[in-house]
Amino acid sequence: MKDGFIKVAAGTPKIRVADCRHNAEQIFTLMRQADAEGVRVLCLPELCITGYTCGDLFLQDTLLQGAEEALTTILHATRNLDLLAAVGVPVRCNNKLYNCAAVIHKGMILGLVPKLHIPSYGEFYESRWFTSGADLSETDFSIPFAGQESVDFSPAQVFRCAALPELVIGVEICEDLWVSEPPSARLAAEGATLILNLSASDEVVGKADYRRSLVAGQSGRLVCGYLYADAGEGESSTDLVFAGHCLIAENGTILAERRFACGLTVSEIDVHRLSYERRRMSTFPPKSLGVYPNYFDMALTDTVLTRRLSPTPFVPEEAAGRAERCSEILYIAALGLKKRMEHTGARTAVVGLSGGLDSTLAILITAVTMGMLGRPASDILAVTMPCFGTTDRTRDNAVELAERLGATLKRIDIGQAVKQHFKDIGQSMENQDVTFENAQARERTQVLMDVANQTGGLVIGTGDLSELALGWATYNGDHMSMYGVNASIPKTLVRHLVSYVAGDKAEEDKRLSVVLEDILDTPVSPELLPAIEGRIAQKTEDLVGPYELHDFFLYYAIRWGFPPRKVLRLAEYALGRRYDRETILKWEKNFYRRFFAQQFKRSCLPDGPKVGSVTLSPRGDWRMPSDAVAALWLSEVEGLA
Repeated sequence: MKDGFIKVAAGTPKIRVADCRHNAEQIFTLMRQADAEGVRVLCLPELCITGYTCGDLFLQDTLLQGAEEALTTILHATRNLDLLAAVGVPVRCNNKLYNCAAVIHKGMILGLVPKLHIPSYGEFYESRWFTSGADLSETDFSIPFAGQESVDFSPAQVFRCAALPELVIGVEICEDLWVSEPPSARLAAEGATLILNLSASDEVVGKADYRRSLVAGQSGRLVCGYLYADAGEGESSTDLVFAGHCLIAENGTILAERRFACGLTVSEIDVHRLSYERRRMSTFPPKSLGVYPNYFDMALTDTVLTRRLSPTPFVPEEAAGRAERCSEILYIAALGLKKRMEHTGARTAVVGLSGGLDSTLAILITAVTMGMLGRPASDILAVTMPCFGTTDRTRDNAVELAERLGATLKRIDIGQAVKQHFKDIGQSMENQDVTFENAQARERTQVLMDVANQTGGLVIGTGDLSELALGWATYNGDHMSMYGVNASIPKTLVRHLVSYVAGDKAEEDKRLSVVLEDILDTPVSPELLPAIEGRIAQKTEDLVGPYELHDFFLYYAIRWGFPPRKVLRLAEYALGRRYDRETILKWEKNFYRRFFAQQFKRSCLPDGPKVGSVTLSPRGDWRMPSDAVAALWLSEVEGLA
């Protein structure tokens, strides 16, 4: 439960229809198994104490009394378990019968939640036996049940954890999800971050896909975790078959799924993540709809993570998904540049082409844009500006790339201009300090701006999202352009975008594919220090750290607002086989230090298209004062060492 992770499960016990004693044993055995696996919230199927398919036996006192006694047995058998469970049970009240979820914890019933929408169509005829709990929504009502003198009985209740305030549980039952206005929407508006659905949904061809989309979609709309527990083996097969289709979803993503089997489906829900997203979304305001809370407490323990966590959160791991993502990003970025070219009436697109990854991606996007505009690739001015650190490899790759794309190549050696500038300001060539480096970057930018003025063009920015996060750019140098097409694309994704184009062009233009592959193999470098024996002397990742780590930090620290402690935990979980804790901590500290110190560069960024969920534009997703202090974040990082 620490760091907001709650181990949860959807369970399907193997039952016997109407055999409440047997079913009770199956249920508490499954609860004990869940507890042994560290589960803290368990959802079980609809009417699992009796079986959903009891038919007219639901009208028999013997069955109803047996169900109540079975729940008493379950409470006694699990009184020492620090586990909240929702168990399906029929409940009599005022000569009516209700299909209910009994929410239990440590041998006590916290509340009884009746089903609201009673289906009586197709294969369902629940209204023959059950009454909707809708009339109980506005009442604070309690009844004696299963040995307790007073149990809250209403659909309008949520269950709040005292030790973890972000864990708020709401309950709906089967059909409640399938209607136009599910009660979970009301519960979420009242603060529920985890919805439990006790279900008995029979299996027919195609229904599983629809059920899966409902669960995933509802968790996304409500920004919540969603546990769906389905009835399975043991239900009557007289006319129906139940497959035990259990699902766990979080904010639109299916985390775990099981079908055609009994037992537990286990994963972890991150309620801190959900709470952050709700705070961020202005369209998710709190509402007071008459729902009242029931409180319970749990020990705040560590949760062993089992859920899949990608080491590259910006890059899909599946090849097909990655290709689709790359194609879409190239198109979105090109659309943004297309609009800007049309609006400004630019006659040319000016790209500073270094032979590195970022400028390669920028010219590839620009080439797509020219195709959209129906203009020749020769309207792209690819400007190479060799200086002290330029190697033959990067220069030749830049020239070859421009030629293969059909761009107009312009070579401007800036070495003499930079030396003259050094002479003017009294900078020694032997003093290879920050002035030595930045003067070259600013000279490059000046050249590009002036070439754009000469040709009526637009300077296309090449800096990527990772560099913006770290401030790895020269202020008023490569930091500046007229439109930054890479501004919301992190370095790890830049690499895959270039690789995607290389693969896509392999048959059409083998030589283009070969040059792109060589660019991918070239170390990332600004090439601002003199080459050593013709080789790149300055490798970016040696100086600022691995982009793989920094992009991971960026995603979880900025997109989700996680504190350094949690970011470290996730980094160790996802990347621990590649980096030890000491290395991760070293670069995490560097990330926070640089991120805060370099905000002033991000505060005056040129325009650029947003292509993903994270951007640092001061006009878009990220608004931060340039004078903000990193002390709290760095203090937490230091405390983790």
